[in-house]
Amino acid sequence: MAEVRPSAGAGAPGLATIFPPGLQAIYGECRRLYPEQPNPLQVTAIVKYWLGGPDPLDYISMYRNLGDASLNIQEHWHYISFGLSDLYGDNRVHEYTGQDSPSGFGFELTFRLKREAGETAPPTWPAELMQGLARYVFQSENTFCSGDHVSWHIPLDNSESRIQHMLLTEDPQLQQVQTPFGIVNFLQIVGVCTEELQAAQQWNGQGILDLLRTVDVAGGPWLITDMRRGETIFEIDPHLQQDRVDKGIETEGSNLSGVSAKCAWTDLSRPPEDEEDSRSICIGAQPRRLSNKDTEQIREALRRGLEINNKPVLPPISGQRQNHDRPQSRKGSLESESSAAIIPHELVRTRQIENVHLKFNQESGTLIPLCLRYFPGFEHPTYDL
Repeated sequence: MAEVRPSAGAGAPGLATIFPPGLQAIYGECRRLYPEQPNPLQVTAIVKYWLGGPDPLDYISMYRNLGDASLNIQEHWHYISFGLSDLYGDNRVHEYTGQDSPSGFGFELTFRLKREAGETAPPTWPAELMQGLARYVFQSENTFCSGDHVSWHIPLDNSESRIQHMLLTEDPQLQQVQTPFGIVNFLQIVGVCTEELQAAQQWNGQGILDLLRTVDVAGGPWLITDMRRGETIFEIDPHLQQDRVDKGIETEGSNLSGVSAKCAWTDLSRPPEDEEDSRSICIGAQPRRLSNKDTEQIREALRRGLEINNKPVLPPISGQRQNHDRPQSRKGSLESESSAAIIPHELVRTRQIENVHLKFNQESGTLIPLCLRYFPGFEHPTYDL
């Protein structure tokens, strides 16, 4: 749950000393951009994430941006998150790794929404959208980068809008912030239509973002989302598809490196009586289901392995990071060479499967041909969707 209230204002007299340093550093960048709005409306989680609440973002500030008529930049609402970076520096949410490393996940989210005529207060639905993206980051520990796309498949504001997906890019106004707990960048959410998302998948996100910047009604220089936009950029300017996207795909291919997918598989080489022993795996969502026979084999292998090894299976959780680009995952902190070395041979034994039936969710299935297009030996692949 969340509530909307005026922010306390980190720059208010007597409050600067009690504000967490990471939070105060981001507030400082907001005050630089909006000096006339020291206390904007703010959506705040009633129960903070570090106290067991469901919302990872502690706060989302909402500013009124007047735009710039000389640059055809329309007036809009500007949303800024607080919580993907390390606000507190005491390990309650993020591990501290030094001032020169990313703070927390290294970024905060922003969103620019066109202000409709007569609106006196910003809509609050973008705050829940940002919380949803933040939940994905916290649960998966996958970070976002400029040019990434997010397949949402429903209107972002739960209306009848064609804006049903998102691209991510650098915020055009907010600058990188150096906090006491590391570096914070600002990634802006950009609402797009299905056809624009598909073009980004087949070509690249940065290319589509550049095209959106050239069409004022589709975002303009600052990529402002208009939920009432009824046409794609390809309907507004049909030449963009052939002259830019198709040509870009032909000369550059796609820079899509991976997607989140659901996959189920069945071993078709097993005899019919073994049908109940089929395997199923759901990537990123559900664990692999094993037959009773396989379960008993694993239990026996583990028992024998533990009998001949007296080393601890799980080493102490390490506070160090794997690299300087992102924090070490909580799952990764429980893995080590010592624990891997005692896994019995039975657990790493492999076998060859002659035939396997794969099932993917619809979006992943439609992207398989794209994955195979430039793969050596798969010039004319055969597949069923």
